[in-house]
Amino acid sequence: MVNRKELHPESSPQAAFGARLRSLREARGWIQESLADEIRYSSKHISAIETGRRVPTLRFARNADTAFGLANTFDSFEREWREMRQGSLLEGFPEYVGYEARAAEIRLYEVGVIPGLLQTPAYAAVLADSAVKRGVITPEQAQERIDLVADRQAALVRQPAPLVFVVLDESCVRRPIGGPEVMEEQFDRLLGFAELSTSVLQVAPFSMGVRRPFNLPITVLTMADRSLMSYAESAQHGRLERESTSVLPMLAAYHQLQAEAPSQAESVAMIEHMRKGTP
Repeated sequence: MVNRKELHPESSPQAAFGARLRSLREARGWIQESLADEIRYSSKHISAIETGRRVPTLRFARNADTAFGLANTFDSFEREWREMRQGSLLEGFPEYVGYEARAAEIRLYEVGVIPGLLQTPAYAAVLADSAVKRGVITPEQAQERIDLVADRQAALVRQPAPLVFVVLDESCVRRPIGGPEVMEEQFDRLLGFAELSTSVLQVAPFSMGVRRPFNLPITVLTMADRSLMSYAESAQHGRLERESTSVLPMLAAYHQLQAEAPSQAESVAMIEHMRKGTP
């Protein structure tokens, strides 16, 4: 015990992860070599995690959950790892992402930018890099955001795949992000999404005016048990709403938006014209 290093879990999420790992290991009566045998990492690696000198990976967190019987629980190391990784995101958003990955149906309306579920890596990188230049996030947090986009998009190809309904405000496709190559690739991504059997893509034109029921982005999720929840963001916070008295009016307004917006065929034609550089 002479070389035992004092831990300071309050100093950072990484340190808290390591301190908790040590606490659970010692509660089992395991030395670091014992845990190393359980999770297939070296004792040196475990020591570096416990003392906060090394950042845990998702694989490490999942292996630790298996060793301690915490997989798929509220107290899992994977959950803690995801909270660490998503520290630069709006309050409420990490919780929403967990539900999004399990939803049977996803309905979203976006203003200004292409939504994360449909962004190309290059498009996501331009947005993240811009936030770094403005001093809003660090380069490390920018990479976290880019990685999260890829993680979320995995939900679109799981089996069974969710039904995804997307209405984009015209500003999403008119606003240039990055150079022409970035936008061309992004338009291709939208057109490919529209061809999926599990998706519907519409563009709400500026000419809709006051007939557009939402002024801010909104998402409505239908879970496998047919329960509903909605998610909306302000500048500083994200809010997940589960009360049917609040969600049902949003769902009704979303259906009205779909009815008022041009069809998918018309919307695709508009995107194709923009991809070709024609008005």
